[in-house]
Amino acid sequence: MKARATLKNARIAPRKVKIVLDLIRGKDVETARAILKYTPKAACEYLIKLLDSAVANAENNLGLSKEELTVSECYVGPGPILKRIQPRAQGRAFRINKRTSVITLVVADE
Repeated sequence: MKARATLKNARIAPRKVKIVLDLIRGKDVETARAILKYTPKAACEYLIKLLDSAVANAENNLGLSKEELTVSECYVGPGPILKRIQPRAQGRAFRINKRTSVITLVVADE
């Protein structure tokens, strides 16, 4: 049995999230939560809430026990890009891409 939680349009670049997701993939829920709590990355705030949501979905919708859950899948993809302009010298303009992420986290019983 698998429970899923998805966060869409998170205002953080996917490459920054992928670094943290690689740390928790395959771990049990308590270990993954401890890793996220003590890792000094901006993506951890998003992922702690997402992990709690996936665990709550497993408990409430599927009746699974929290102690038996592991992070079976976790992946990130690009969301819509916010395009901004940075003024430069002599009337030129440089584009700034503010990237967003679509993060999916799946927990399953062992």
